[in-house]
Amino acid sequence: MSLHTAQGRRKYLTPDERARFIAVAGRQPPEILTLCLVLAWTGCRVSEALALTHADLDRAGGIVSLHSLKKRRTGIVRDVPVPDGVMAILDLVHDLEPSERRLWPIVRSTAWQQVKAVMREAGVGASAASPKGLRHGFGVHALRSGVPLTLLQRWLGHASLSTTAIYADVLGAEEREIAARMW
Repeated sequence: MSLHTAQGRRKYLTPDERARFIAVAGRQPPEILTLCLVLAWTGCRVSEALALTHADLDRAGGIVSLHSLKKRRTGIVRDVPVPDGVMAILDLVHDLEPSERRLWPIVRSTAWQQVKAVMREAGVGASAASPKGLRHGFGVHALRSGVPLTLLQRWLGHASLSTTAIYADVLGAEEREIAARMW
């Protein structure tokens, strides 16, 4: 697994692209906005976001409980904290009374199309312009922000730390920024 294509292009959003994506998402219909925010601030997979119910959101704790869909057994849940503003928007748009009702009753392909449209409008580079690019961007953003690799591993639901370690493999401005913290 790599954060770059075979041609060396990035498969993750840069900090500027991430900020533009979130800004453009803010101009979308409320349901698209909330889907985009959950993807950007939790690093979850599209299918994990679409499986979220009202009962998976802890408003008081600011926690999104994601049910891992890649594990061989059910019942694997990881709790990811989100900014207060994200939880407030989720509450406002989805009326978060605990229930088993899904937040976004759409199919995966529709969610992909909606996210890709927001990315196009935000001018996100082609190789990074996907929900997976948001997941990778979350991982890079977390490490750039000083989140320990083991905590990021838990948030992303990786079984192996070596899988999470790819997020430390950044190039260009991101690498320089990380190095600058040592200077």
